[in-house]
Amino acid sequence: MKLITKLLLNAIAVFVIAHFLNGVHVDGYITAIIVAVVLSVLNLFVKPVLVILTLPITIVTLGLFLLIINALIILLADKLIDGFSVNSIWIAVLFSILLSVLQSILHSLLKDDKK
Repeated sequence: MKLITKLLLNAIAVFVIAHFLNGVHVDGYITAIIVAVVLSVLNLFVKPVLVILTLPITIVTLGLFLLIINALIILLADKLIDGFSVNSIWIAVLFSILLSVLQSILHSLLKDDKK
């Protein structure tokens, strides 16, 4: 249940950011849910491989290259999903930053206070 809730929150974040950010287009709510699922799967399987392969450049750039890896994941999702489009890599970098911030805010609302 918690996984479904997180995916729905991620879909809401994708939809909201696409609505306000020029250069990102999402066809509808169902497409936003598909984008959230695909981004989750890509982050689970593809991102660790890219991080390991680009470790030297990530160390040299003090971790800033991870922003480019996130943008590449978003551009890959753009190629895989028909109703989702991102215009450029810089829009994808901005989208990934905004998505991370919004996901952090939304997921902090879900946390249960265990005392």
